[in-house]
Amino acid sequence: EKSAGNSIILVLGGAKESLDARPSNEYILTLKNRKGFVKIGLANGASLVPVFSFGENDLYDQVPNPQGSKIRKIQIKLQKHLGFATPFFKGRGIFQYAVGFLPNRHAIDTYVGEPIHLPRLARDKITPEIIDKYHGEYMEALKRLFDTYKGKHGNANATIRYVNDDE
Repeated sequence: EKSAGNSIILVLGGAKESLDARPSNEYILTLKNRKGFVKIGLANGASLVPVFSFGENDLYDQVPNPQGSKIRKIQIKLQKHLGFATPFFKGRGIFQYAVGFLPNRHAIDTYVGEPIHLPRLARDKITPEIIDKYHGEYMEALKRLFDTYKGKHGNANATIRYVNDDE
C-alpha cells in the first residue's frame, strides 16, 4: 500500500560552502565529511535524492578569499561567532548593473537525479561502514548528475571537488 509521504530538503554545504560560491569551472562542495543526513535517512528508511542547480554560483561576484588568506580567516571567525557565513560579494543595482546587492541576471537550472533508497535500520544497527557506503553512493550519484548536464550549461570542462569542513 502506498501512502502519502513527506519530503525534506537539507542544504548540505550550508554556510561553509557559501564562502566558495563564485563563477568558476570548479564547483567546491562541502560534502566529504558531512554524513549526518545519511544517518537520518537510514534511521527513517528515507531515500536520498541528488539535486544540482547550475547558475547559482553566477548570481553574485565574491571577493577572492582562497584557503589560508587573511580574508578567509576573518570570515571563518565571524562564522563561528555569528553562526552564519559572511561572504563579501557584489551583485547589481536596481537601476544600474555596476554594483549593488541584487543578484545578477542569470538562469538557474535545477536537475533531480534518481533516488538512492535506504533501508530503515534501528539506530544501533547503523554503523560507520553503512553510512560510508551510502554517503559514497550519494556523492557518486551527484557527480554523475553534474557530469550529465554540465555541457548543456556551457561548462563541459567543469569539475566538482568535494571538501571537508576544514579545507
